[in-house]
Amino acid sequence: MFIPPLFAEDDPEVVAAIIDQARLGLLVTHGPEGLQATHLPFLHDRGRGRLVGHIARANRQWQVSQGPALVVFAGPEAYVSPNWYPSKAVDGKQVPTWNYEAVHVTGAVEWFHDEARLKDVVSRLSDRFEEGRPRPWTLDEAPADYIDRLLRGIVGVEIAIERIEAKRKLSQNKPDADRAGVVAGLTASDDPRDHALARRMRP
Repeated sequence: MFIPPLFAEDDPEVVAAIIDQARLGLLVTHGPEGLQATHLPFLHDRGRGRLVGHIARANRQWQVSQGPALVVFAGPEAYVSPNWYPSKAVDGKQVPTWNYEAVHVTGAVEWFHDEARLKDVVSRLSDRFEEGRPRPWTLDEAPADYIDRLLRGIVGVEIAIERIEAKRKLSQNKPDADRAGVVAGLTASDDPRDHALARRMRP
């Protein structure tokens, strides 16, 4: 990922927050059939330096992948209009751009089939995304034989994190007045995705 120094993010807490809040990652691998990519949720095990998830057994990605994997997490993103910059009124020297947050994680990939390990991953993923709901669903609510059958239809994936690249392009290259104009423009939008980016840009 191209990361100008002004947009680089190296605070582990900030990077972890982008990964966790993105929820869905894009797993990219390479093999004899070329590039393969699958969108899937991951558990971010910071203590072990791992990303853990699972894919469908019918998905050939696990069978043909070779070498390291890349996982892409996209944070909030939004179009930025030149009209939001007060400086545009002075000389007109502004153009459209896009602000966003993104994290690229690279590392060795392990595919696993152990049923107990798969069940643990599915359970932890469910617990994570059910958290905060009025009545969180748990794996125990489904018949055991049904769960066992479904587990045979998936393959686990674990990425040993070797490199993390994080980028936060949030108008850091603009004067304070122009950054404030972008925040105001995003906040006035009807799109909640724009509001999410505006919150990231506020001091």
